[in-house]
Amino acid sequence: MATPALMQNYGERTLTLVRGEGSYVWDDGGRRYLDALSGIAVCGLGHCHPAVTAALCEQAGTLLHVSNLYNIPAQEQLAQQLVSLSGMDNVFFSNSGAEANEAAIKLARKLGNERGLAVPKILVMEGAFHGRTLATLTATGNKKAQEGFAPLTEGFLRVPFNDVAAVEKMADAHDDIVAILVEPVQGEGGIRVPDADYLPRLRAICDSRDWLLMLDEIQTANGRSGKLFAYQHSDGLLPDVVTTAKGLGNGVPIGACLARGKAAQLFGPGAHGSTFGGNPLACRAGLAVLETLAGEQLIERAGILGRQLLIQLREALGDCAAVTEIRGLGLLLGIELDRPCAALVEMARAQGLLINVTAGNVVRLLPPLTLSDQECDEIVGTVSTLIKQFARETA
Repeated sequence: MATPALMQNYGERTLTLVRGEGSYVWDDGGRRYLDALSGIAVCGLGHCHPAVTAALCEQAGTLLHVSNLYNIPAQEQLAQQLVSLSGMDNVFFSNSGAEANEAAIKLARKLGNERGLAVPKILVMEGAFHGRTLATLTATGNKKAQEGFAPLTEGFLRVPFNDVAAVEKMADAHDDIVAILVEPVQGEGGIRVPDADYLPRLRAICDSRDWLLMLDEIQTANGRSGKLFAYQHSDGLLPDVVTTAKGLGNGVPIGACLARGKAAQLFGPGAHGSTFGGNPLACRAGLAVLETLAGEQLIERAGILGRQLLIQLREALGDCAAVTEIRGLGLLLGIELDRPCAALVEMARAQGLLINVTAGNVVRLLPPLTLSDQECDEIVGTVSTLIKQFARETA
């Protein structure tokens, strides 16, 4: 039971986790759980990875914070690494994904203002999730999350996800759009993977209309999709802006907004900032994560494991009529049922497995990229058994 001293915005929490190692966490009673959620796609290297732990310990004993009034070597090194790996030009560091998306939104607004638009518009998608600040909440396509926070921020237009025709129709109806903000895979929206030509076609529209293509890779980046960034699955495609967070720090709060071309030149001194963004500790964590992803070939491993999990889950659940679709990209997987299935979270926990349910009826799996073949088999066995049991009990 959470202490009354905490705001009760997360509801009742009945599990207290006190220790982690690799793919496992332990509660305050000593019970072990296989973590197939990774702190919601954060601990991609698993818990307490030695490389991250060593980097944090060394930095904590050297220098934690000086502010962006001064040069920060680790920040510059991490920025250079991200730029080299992404094909982008520069980076703004923040503390979270929502803040990274706020920076992207401000870039689009800045461009619109420079073009003389009173209220520049950003095209966003139904089912999207971009954060819980007022601007990112407005961009988010979740009425339940928005409830109680009116008036929301103006300047957003919404179309269905994975529907290029709807984008073109909206483009023809409005001459004040300056950008598209979209997730390569919708995470909170139910692990929705678009058609392979969706992002390239959005890129073409943005090029023809002189818009920014802004990709929210808060959940999909840092190797989870089987590429460092999910847009890299489309050969030759580059966004104008891409945001990331979550797995970049493996548990240390950090976000990044990367920009290219005209978008990279929009912020001048004083246009945006963050007290803690890009501090030495967070950037050392980010460097350790990137080095480990490359050194242990975990990005390639995520792609292999993701395909393996999809095949095994489809085989195990192929005869379960309650399952309508099993989809994913890398280690970002969703099992959609034909009914609400939040009860599966507690059922899995009772079996020593941590999962969650998003969009009401989609079991979401976000295991660490360090997952072993044995742990992969354990996830498949437990999840498929529980889904079949749940389907029988709720028929």
